[in-house]
Amino acid sequence: MKRLISCCLLALTGTTFIANSASAAEAATCQNVRLGVVNWTDVMATSAMTQVLLDGLGYKTKQTSASQQIIFAGIRDQRLDMFLGYWDPLMTQTITPFVKQNQVRILPEPSLKDARATLAVPTYLADKGLKTFADIAKFKKELGGKIYGIEPGSGANTQIKEMIAKNQFGLGDFQLVESGEAGMLSAVTRAVNRNEAIVFFGWAPHPMNVNQKMTYLTGSDNALGPNEGEAKVWTVTAPDYAQRCPNVDKLLTNLSFTAEDESRMMQPLLDHKDALESARQWLKDHPQDLKRWLAGVKTFDGKDAAENLKLSSNP
Repeated sequence: MKRLISCCLLALTGTTFIANSASAAEAATCQNVRLGVVNWTDVMATSAMTQVLLDGLGYKTKQTSASQQIIFAGIRDQRLDMFLGYWDPLMTQTITPFVKQNQVRILPEPSLKDARATLAVPTYLADKGLKTFADIAKFKKELGGKIYGIEPGSGANTQIKEMIAKNQFGLGDFQLVESGEAGMLSAVTRAVNRNEAIVFFGWAPHPMNVNQKMTYLTGSDNALGPNEGEAKVWTVTAPDYAQRCPNVDKLLTNLSFTAEDESRMMQPLLDHKDALESARQWLKDHPQDLKRWLAGVKTFDGKDAAENLKLSSNP
């Protein structure tokens, strides 16, 4: 009987220890969160939202802007912890070697399910007959033989270059103009203001879908991904991050968006407003999102997140 009582007490003690451990503060090494960010407005917006939440929960977040290749290598080399902007399939070719070597971990569910990324034109150009990938070559003179892409080294640019190299859709003589998102959008705005022809890499979510009358091209033969550019966005972390920092991982798992909401989150950034302040304002205006994202999450020191989140601006 004494042995049975002792066993039961030991079991209860173990249960209490596990319960206390589950609600205890996260490991000290988890407080500093290193977040990789590509200079795409959607990734900047969701990364800012993540930083505001983490900092409000007592973490210390540092963003590092870099290309996708450098970010994946940074996670591999333990210089970065996470990345909220893996666009699939646009970045799949880039991330695959890291995945095969178990150097990064992709969360089980995407943070954005209704994304899209493919070539697009102003709608007035589609009305003139440039509606498919095969139509681009027919408008070579009007287009100046150019396709406008995003930053060098991106998955989208790589795929466009492959089309040109293979003379797919008769694009062998075309030139890819590589620049950042802002540079490409400036080129599109100039063309629209002059009612000129332009083919560019477009995607949703993005305010461009609201600010410009644009048409996505069809007939891509999966050159920029299946189903005419349908895409999903995933969060990537270090392989063991969920085990080391389960509370942060829980928040990352909760963070999901829609293309419409992300487009609205992005607009203030394009209006040159501060990304962190814009994220704080979104959280104040959308308490339902805040409740959903903080479900089951604690502060860094183990308190209830919803009751202890601090959204004040950084000093």
